Amino acid sequence: MTTERDVETGERADLLGTLDKHRGFLRHTVAGITDEQAGGRTTASALCLGGLIKHVAATERGWIAFAQGGADAMQNEPNDWVNGFRMLEGETLASLLADYEQVAAETDKLVETIDLDQSHPLPTAPWFPPNTSWSVRRVLLHIIAETSQHAGHADILREAIDGQKTMG
Repeated sequence: MTTERDVETGERADLLGTLDKHRGFLRHTVAGITDEQAGGRTTASALCLGGLIKHVAATERGWIAFAQGGADAMQNEPNDWVNGFRMLEGETLASLLADYEQVAAETDKLVETIDLDQSHPLPTAPWFPPNTSWSVRRVLLHIIAETSQHAGHADILREAIDGQKTMG
């Protein structure tokens, strides 16, 4: 059984602390920009800052669904591959950040009690080895890696807007 102390120290605290640090880098990177800047492309890539926030939230939501219910639960989460990295008409940076905060809070709450050793077979996809299962622990490590990677992407995009950098 997980106690409050388990979340303050130990593995759960380490996982949540690391995830929170990289979420913070991502949020810091978009601080103080306009919706127009958040939706604008600053490189040859289709990536934009608002789209990265949107993608990271959707990715975390999907993987947490997987952690709780396996591949079927993950595939029941909506995933718009075409528009998942773009800000669409009516979307604002504030609304995307609010959604990301909600996803983060749900993840954090779940990590307090879920069995980190529980595992599910990965969905069938060309990028996953066949007949492989991931534990909740491995899912959290993947979410941390995704968040960290996209925080780096965001840092490059932000620097192209106004020279601002998250670190350095």
